[in-house]
Amino acid sequence: MKVTNDKTENGQVFLTIEMEPAEMEESLENSYRRLVKKVDVPGFRKGKAPRAILERHLDEGSLLRDTVDELVPQAYEKALKEHDIEAIAQPQIEVVQTDPIIFKAIVPLKPVIKLGDYHSIQLNPEPVEVTEENINAVIEQLRHQHATWEPVERPVDFDDLVTLDVESNVEGEPFINQKGAQYQVIRDSPSPAPGFAEQLVGMSKSEEKELKLQLPADYPRSELAGKEASFKVVVTEIKQENLPEVTDGFAQEVDPDFKTVGDLRERASTDLRTRAEEITRRNFEEQVIEAVSDLSEVQFPPILVEVEIDHTLNRNLQFMQQGGLEQYLENINKTEEELREELRPAAAKRVTQSLVLGKIAEEEKVEVTASEIDAEIEEMTESATENRDEIKKALNTPQARESIEQRLLTRKTIEQLLEIARSPEETKTTQKEDEK
Repeated sequence: MKVTNDKTENGQVFLTIEMEPAEMEESLENSYRRLVKKVDVPGFRKGKAPRAILERHLDEGSLLRDTVDELVPQAYEKALKEHDIEAIAQPQIEVVQTDPIIFKAIVPLKPVIKLGDYHSIQLNPEPVEVTEENINAVIEQLRHQHATWEPVERPVDFDDLVTLDVESNVEGEPFINQKGAQYQVIRDSPSPAPGFAEQLVGMSKSEEKELKLQLPADYPRSELAGKEASFKVVVTEIKQENLPEVTDGFAQEVDPDFKTVGDLRERASTDLRTRAEEITRRNFEEQVIEAVSDLSEVQFPPILVEVEIDHTLNRNLQFMQQGGLEQYLENINKTEEELREELRPAAAKRVTQSLVLGKIAEEEKVEVTASEIDAEIEEMTESATENRDEIKKALNTPQARESIEQRLLTRKTIEQLLEIARSPEETKTTQKEDEK
């Protein structure tokens, strides 16, 4: 067997493997011995037909195909062992010649990660600030949530809630047809088509109006995108929003635990700060991980990106409860290759960052103990509302524990990176806040 290393690039080694005539003959003989025991040849007892007779009896090339199927995997494994190549996934194999057998193998190699000086990174999270304007915006949202709607005898204006009878079609095909539909007239609303809300402004109760509107090119229903929709609408009722005054009574309506407006504003401030701190933390994590990844050199085979794309598609389909990939592709009007190409940059970024974090965990000797996994399982079980025993049993399988361990390892590695990245001043501030 002759093995040629054509090149090594992009996390893969490209091999050409050529079998010697003697190896071919031995493999052909082995195939004959296997097949002759399975095939009935007229005039011979099973297993006794000569090789030449068996070859004439079988379909042309059957013996050679069996030889190729048997010999190629064996030769591939032998080539890896002889040349000390560590493959991390199945290769791409192409048989380019059968007499003698010559095949090419693209072998995915173990990723190579060379970390930069990540200890030199100095970053700080953005300061969290909650302003009176932010609090007032929350209060205003609550006023709208607790507003009442009162019928009015005047033409439609923006922000009104109108009741409509709607008949519509797109190029003669039914579109939206509904009686008693409620619609809030929001300026620049894209629903059901751009300009629809603006056309309602000024209409009076019982007034009928016909209008034509262009559906946008990115309309969710691709078969209607860019087409003209014809509407006939009748306004049957007009209501205006009546906002409550911000009083202690309003605060108690929002939450009985609030006694005053001050209590309401304090809770709004606390909630805003909590959300802002969480967003800031996530942004800081991403910033630090990107900085560390940018300093590192990472080589990995494309198969890892394809696997990550597969995982992304599976997660998306489960989340959206799609009937399957074909149905999903039809809904978004894309081919599978177009979708995979769209997902590829983000998938490559996730693979890179995951490999970098794994390497840092090795360098920093980050470990996860069995008790930490147990504690995580307890926390996950406690958060379940039912079937806790079954969930706990499922989480304690070796595969599930390994997945939890990996997640905890990543979390602990990121936490350590954040500590490294924070400037000394920021670390002191954080310590003081923790002490408080």
